[in-house]
Amino acid sequence: MNNEIITALIAFAFVSSITPGPNNLMLMASGTNFGFKHTIPHVLGVVIGFTVMIVLVGVGLLQLFDAFPLSYLILKVLSVAYLFYLAWKIATSAPLENDDTRLESKAKPFTFLQAALFQWVNPKAWAMALTAISAYMPPFHSMITVVMVAVIFGAVTLPSTSVWVLIGSQMRRFLTNPFSLQVFNVCTALLLIGSLYPILFSTKI
Repeated sequence: MNNEIITALIAFAFVSSITPGPNNLMLMASGTNFGFKHTIPHVLGVVIGFTVMIVLVGVGLLQLFDAFPLSYLILKVLSVAYLFYLAWKIATSAPLENDDTRLESKAKPFTFLQAALFQWVNPKAWAMALTAISAYMPPFHSMITVVMVAVIFGAVTLPSTSVWVLIGSQMRRFLTNPFSLQVFNVCTALLLIGSLYPILFSTKI
């Protein structure tokens, strides 16, 4: 990979990872409901989970999807259904008074593993991974090149997603009563569903 391709890849990684999507909207909601510190495992799960996804896509999953086009539709249906479920969970989560009661309640922030596994049903993550591999890598690439692309994406995704957690955690100052927090959660859930629009009306994830 030459410097021009690397620069273009970094730009694509930044734009795609910092713009609204399921990951960022959920991270913002988690930052609002649980605070920055308790959302750190969620952030790390997103970054590392997505980095691993790019590696696996680069070493063979892209060819598998090309060989079996129906897999796109199956993945899309499963992903959209799960995201609707997550939107419902966010919208109906009970507002809590303080950090201690938040952590003791049924409402919990995503764990590292949950966030990492979520990447496999996140339509935007699939779109980003497939584009990164198909558009920024030579046809006959080595494992080193795949890892390089994954590491670049991971390095850019970490600060990009952290910004959304920070925004959410700062919003806690203004959401000081159960009603306002509930309204925020419902709005976030609607935005999460709205982020699926490009996926629902595209031929590929």
